[in-house]
Order: sequence, then C-alpha cells, then structure tokens
Amino acid sequence: MFEIKLQETRVYREAKEEGRQEGLKQALEEGREQGIQQGREEAKLELIPRFLAYGISIEEVARLLDLTIEQVKQIRLTTEQESSTST
Repeated sequence: MFEIKLQETRVYREAKEEGRQEGLKQALEEGREQGIQQGREEAKLELIPRFLAYGISIEEVARLLDLTIEQVKQIRLTTEQESSTST
C-alpha cells in the first residue's frame, strides 16, 4: 500500500543523527585522553635531563618517573648528542 523506505522515516533519521553525535563525542573523548597521555610522556622525557643534572642517579630517575633504566639512558644519550651538536 504505502511504499515508505526505512531510511525515509523521521525516526530512522533521528536515530542515525543521534548515533553520529554519540560517535563524535566518543572520538573526541578518546582523542582528549590520548593527548593527555602524550603530554604526560613528554613531560617525563623533559624531566630526565633536569633530574640527572641535579645528581639523581639513573636508577632513581627511572623509579621516580616510572620508566625503565634503558629509557632513561636513551634520553640521556639523546640529550647529550643534541647539546654537543648545538655548540
């Protein structure tokens, strides 16, 4: 009798828009959380040379920043290389 497709109904369009809005909201929240985590990691990496300059041991820096000793050593080497090439 009436040939109405599901996609043409108001309920379908509203549900689709609501789903789209929820998806965008979730994506923004995930992006925000990822950005915060990345910022925390960058802050840790910036603190390593400062801690070492104050005479804190590599092991203690790793423990304080919840990193591995290898990570701290790698950042130290990278920082030393960057400072030697800039002078």
